[in-house]
Amino acid sequence: MPPKDLGELIAWLKQSPGKATAGTVGVGAASDVTGTYFQNVTATRFQFVPYRGSAPLNQDLVAGHIDLNLGMAGASYTLVRSGQIKAYAMMAKTRWWAAPDVPTMEETGVPGLYASFWHALWAPKGTPREIILKLNSAVRSALADPAVRQRFADQGQEIVPPERQTPQALGAHQKAEIEKWWPIIKAAGIKAM
Repeated sequence: MPPKDLGELIAWLKQSPGKATAGTVGVGAASDVTGTYFQNVTATRFQFVPYRGSAPLNQDLVAGHIDLNLGMAGASYTLVRSGQIKAYAMMAKTRWWAAPDVPTMEETGVPGLYASFWHALWAPKGTPREIILKLNSAVRSALADPAVRQRFADQGQEIVPPERQTPQALGAHQKAEIEKWWPIIKAAGIKAM
């Protein structure tokens, strides 16, 4: 990729709208949605190439078969660290602890472009509260274990603070994420396959 930084990347994408390719981990996946969000905010256009997971996507990115990946940092972390791919910016409000030399979008002149990939545990609707609390307690215990924390850190994953590890906090976070992303998904006509 000829661009050296995010500003050059955006200019490069604008020079040939729709010619560059961006891998996604499937139609309707988070990388598809964040790619659309990036295009909307930066007034750029590129073609999406869906893959069956991040491993084949990253193989093609390293080989130069696709131009971009707007996916989860943890899935590309080792490739950035080894110098096999270039990281232009993080779609986060602050720099990522695992790659402190990679600037945020805001630091590179694209304010307001934030996206986070996160994981949670859900149970079927109507699951008794005592079961939910028991599951939550088990998850919190696991996330407090130093070996588990180290395993997450080795993969570039962050663990939310204990006060955000509650069913109520998850519900509030999920609601906020739906309010942010649903209009973007709907406007782009993105549908899961």
